[in-house]
Amino acid sequence: GDGAGQHPTQSLLDLYTIKKEKGTADGLTITLAGDLKNGRTVHSLVDLLTLFDVKFYFVAPPALRMPEEIVAKLKSKGIKVTETESLEEALAASDVLYMTRIQRERFADPAEYERLKGAYVLNRALLEKAKEGITIMHPLPRVNEIATDVDEYAGAAYFRQSANGVPVRMALLALVTGKA
Repeated sequence: GDGAGQHPTQSLLDLYTIKKEKGTADGLTITLAGDLKNGRTVHSLVDLLTLFDVKFYFVAPPALRMPEEIVAKLKSKGIKVTETESLEEALAASDVLYMTRIQRERFADPAEYERLKGAYVLNRALLEKAKEGITIMHPLPRVNEIATDVDEYAGAAYFRQSANGVPVRMALLALVTGKA
């Protein structure tokens, strides 16, 4: 990666998780929610998913929206992007929800962080309004953006996603060292 901008190994394990959970990435509607401005995991994942037939919902408060250059790039490739502040709206249409935390370390003003930190919280009540069979992902660590009552939901894939990091990164190391 490049520090704060991209996280390519995370995007590979995220794609691996999507394919393992859903069978394919093609034809899916994928929602990314939370800090889309600063989230290097979402920037890398969006880049990788342009290789597939996907649709996106980007859910964020105005101050943390996906950077315009990324949205423009997706639209120039013919990828459907819906930007909204309504997590409920996106959940109803989504096959995959990729939640991210609001990153305290990215805020110069602590009051601004405090104002935005609870903007999106997925709990069981909100999950009931989601498309049936939705897969919930998160790059971890979580703060409060996914309530612990969601952990028991069968589609809560974030712990499996985290575990997938080991074999994916081992495979990458084998490839780059010529041991594959």
